[in-house]
Amino acid sequence: MRPEKPQGEQGFTSLRRSAEHGFTLIELLVALMIFAMLAAAGVLLLGNSVSAQAQVKARLDDMAAIQRAAGALSADLGQAVPRISRTEAGTLAPAFWAHRDGEEQPVMQFVRGGWDNLGDLPRPSLQKVEYWVRQGRLERRGYAQIDGAAGDEPAALLDHVEEVTLRFRDGEGEWREEWTPGQPDLMPRAVEMVVKRTGEPPVTLRFLVAPGPKEAPLDDQEAANAAA
Repeated sequence: MRPEKPQGEQGFTSLRRSAEHGFTLIELLVALMIFAMLAAAGVLLLGNSVSAQAQVKARLDDMAAIQRAAGALSADLGQAVPRISRTEAGTLAPAFWAHRDGEEQPVMQFVRGGWDNLGDLPRPSLQKVEYWVRQGRLERRGYAQIDGAAGDEPAALLDHVEEVTLRFRDGEGEWREEWTPGQPDLMPRAVEMVVKRTGEPPVTLRFLVAPGPKEAPLDDQEAANAAA
């Protein structure tokens, strides 16, 4: 009968035997399963990070587009002038007018000053501008000449626009849903624009309009209309 080996020596023999024969199939499968779980978690985390970055970039681009549109509107309305103009057909147009006729008419038209002429072109420092909502876009259209000229190609400011609603603040501080003054050179004091876009909450923008003439008393208006 062989003498029994000490317990420490038996453990050493077991470890040596495992090192010689390698891992068992079960141990290998468990290790592979753990590695697969870690890899899947890493891929999921990376995918979520990329998706979040794409959403943040899209949101920042969208906010930048709104700020650019607001900047263009603020610059135009802040330098609006009470200048009565003529359309391409030769008819007189008020200094400031707005429409709710869908895509057939611009939502807003007026004349602005301060138009830089860096190229020293044969044109005035005033510019007639229009804002349209067509084919889901908010567009700005300028005119090189104020009276009777054809407009330039429109520039898109915002995409996915469903509706644009305007309100106008008069000289008394009251907000009007429509701007139809009896005085052709009368300008609103401020303009509020609510832009509804696909899949986005409405955005409300407010702009101050450059000071224009005061509304004449009714008797003076009647006299001016009679003289015209």
